[in-house]
Amino acid sequence: MHHEINLDKLDQLKKGDPENMLEALSGLPTQCQDAMQRARAVNISFAADFKNILVTGLGGSAIGGDFLRVYGYRKCTLPILVNRDYNLPSFVNEQTLVLAVSYSGNTEETLSAYEEAKLKKAPIVALTSGGQLAERAKKDGIPLILIPSGLQPRAATGYLFLPLLVVLEKLSLLSDIAAEIEETIAGLADLSKAISAQVPTENNPAKQLALRFYNKIPVIWGVVGTTETVAMRWKGQINENSKALAYFNVLPELNHNEIVGTEVPEKFLRELEVVFLRTEDDHPRVQKRFDITKEIIGERVGGISEVWGDGKNPLARMFALTYLGDCTSAYLALLYGIDPSPVKLITLLKNKLAELPEA
Repeated sequence: MHHEINLDKLDQLKKGDPENMLEALSGLPTQCQDAMQRARAVNISFAADFKNILVTGLGGSAIGGDFLRVYGYRKCTLPILVNRDYNLPSFVNEQTLVLAVSYSGNTEETLSAYEEAKLKKAPIVALTSGGQLAERAKKDGIPLILIPSGLQPRAATGYLFLPLLVVLEKLSLLSDIAAEIEETIAGLADLSKAISAQVPTENNPAKQLALRFYNKIPVIWGVVGTTETVAMRWKGQINENSKALAYFNVLPELNHNEIVGTEVPEKFLRELEVVFLRTEDDHPRVQKRFDITKEIIGERVGGISEVWGDGKNPLARMFALTYLGDCTSAYLALLYGIDPSPVKLITLLKNKLAELPEA
């Protein structure tokens, strides 16, 4: 099968990736370490008796909130929700911790939600690289965590997630997370040695997955409460970096609907590459569901890949899978001869929106 480039030719990788997206994605371990230090240096304290936590953001800036929601599912006694809208839910009040996240600082939906949070007198923490959000937070005396600019939001996951953990730790809403975070960063550093561009395809799981996805439609299946955000992340990274269609769903829900959709059209089904994202944290019955699902659909789809998240704790396993998916999406873009950095259709949409009068 012909590919636009050879993934083991470093000069071809460099030429096909002029803005160094693969390098940016590969820097996740270092990014996480820097993110922790930046967040811990900010003074964050409130007198509020919190009842819930809301992360407001869009796109790559919201994914940190989704990771926080899943991680907090078993670790935090307060509900954590993610808001992707101009408006806030009606429950938001003085007892809601609002985490306003915008990598650029200029996301119009997030700025709108920020202003509404102020009107509702909600305690707010801002996480951004600058822009209007940083300016408003400084003016309003709101705790501000500044992260480096110059990255694509989807390549800044460490900066957009780890500080949220630190905020909750500082406010005593999460505890005993330091060891988990250090183990996660160490695990990512080890994984980077296995999936870097210098490692040949025969020993590189990210390159191998990219080849399996080439000229196929990836269908990513995760598990609610463990890898659901990772599955969504894989889908989004393939969309944005590889410029390709991809879909995701989660077990056990998909066993009650989507599995039935693997009967017709047979020709189309042969173009699907289904990926099972698995960890030891999944419920024992879900582990069995994976095995049975594989048996049922195995001959219906083009291929099935099982990918296990390795690590010493759930956070480490979640981020190992995320890191693998990020790099896979960049390799897949390069296989297609596509620069992974530009997102021309998103830019086009934003430009058209900017031409319209404000509502």
